[in-house]
Amino acid sequence: MLRAILGTAVADQMIRRNPCTIKGASVVHTPERPTATVQEVYDVADAIQPRYRALVLMAGFLGLCWGELIGPHRRDIDLDHGAVRVRRSVAELNNGQREIKAPKSAAGKRTVSIPTAIVPDIREHLARYAEPGADGRVFIGPKGATPRRNHFNRLWRKACGDVGVKGLHFHDLRHTGNTLAASTGASTRELMARMGHSTARAALIYQHASAERDRLIADAVSGLVNRGRKKTRTGPEKEDREPEGHAGDTAD
Repeated sequence: MLRAILGTAVADQMIRRNPCTIKGASVVHTPERPTATVQEVYDVADAIQPRYRALVLMAGFLGLCWGELIGPHRRDIDLDHGAVRVRRSVAELNNGQREIKAPKSAAGKRTVSIPTAIVPDIREHLARYAEPGADGRVFIGPKGATPRRNHFNRLWRKACGDVGVKGLHFHDLRHTGNTLAASTGASTRELMARMGHSTARAALIYQHASAERDRLIADAVSGLVNRGRKKTRTGPEKEDREPEGHAGDTAD
């Protein structure tokens, strides 16, 4: 904050330079959170209470955060076109109350495509657990209330323990979904749109190189090489020949 204040003073020509500049001071190195494998996501989804199974799958493969997952109503889920519209988010305040609000930025209001593989799971959830009507909430607890994070975390930890998944937080599923999206070769702009970010900083985090992705790139390059060689071979076969006029010459 002090740096920002002094920066404004420089812009207003009240001081000549900002004395609050320490090289590298604004860089914070945080340990990278783990990601779950596809099988681990399904294992936990199968172990948790059935009414939250689709919640786990959507978190792991859509990359939505908790507030965005419990915010949608039925009208926001379009299974015919395989998409969920993120229009609201549920935030839990320090006093225990909940606030329904719009996403933090304009980019946060978005439509996220649903992987076809989990559409049947979401369809079954809507039929069994969601509130009826277009305005019905998609995710509700056994008593009809919007799920609370602290209560769900207890169910989450138990499910993870039952299947032997250690050190994985629910929020890590967002990291998992975004990492999977990046591994498909999606561009920075495409990741920004899917994640709901207005800057490229977060999207670039998920585009770090991985051995698996690098192997796919190498295989693709190999295909280009092979196709290029086949085109070259369509011409006349080249042989090692002696220059004309010297055929049959022998040394005296």
